[in-house]
Amino acid sequence: TVTTEASSDSSTTVESMEDNPDGGCHIYRNGYYGNGISVVEGILEVNIIQMMSVQMTESQAENSLVDFVVTCQGSLPTDVCTVVSDPTCQVSKSVVCDPIAITNECLLTIRRAFEEPGTYCINITLGDDTSQALASALISVNGGEST
Repeated sequence: TVTTEASSDSSTTVESMEDNPDGGCHIYRNGYYGNGISVVEGILEVNIIQMMSVQMTESQAENSLVDFVVTCQGSLPTDVCTVVSDPTCQVSKSVVCDPIAITNECLLTIRRAFEEPGTYCINITLGDDTSQALASALISVNGGEST
């Protein structure tokens, strides 16, 4: 049987009773325990503020490269994942995750390659140990140029 009572000093008094199988007597234990709660801000918001194609020479034109400039609010992320999907955002074509090191302001550029022209749904997720935040955009890639 366990009885719990709250006291005014924000710790909790616990009184427990156990049967002792050897002697038939009872063991009483009294004590206090406390617990702390840490509130973390987390990553509150992610915004894709710019998408721009990377100019390449003709010999490098196998893949179209696009830079995504991303900002966030709240705590600083430690990793970024990019999911490239079809235009409906239903069928994933690729997922790339990378660790990142941001020291003071959440502003980063993420470079991703696209194998062929087309319209894609992009989901960029920034995360840390306690939170994640997501931004999405549609992008049209036209053989080395994006809009």
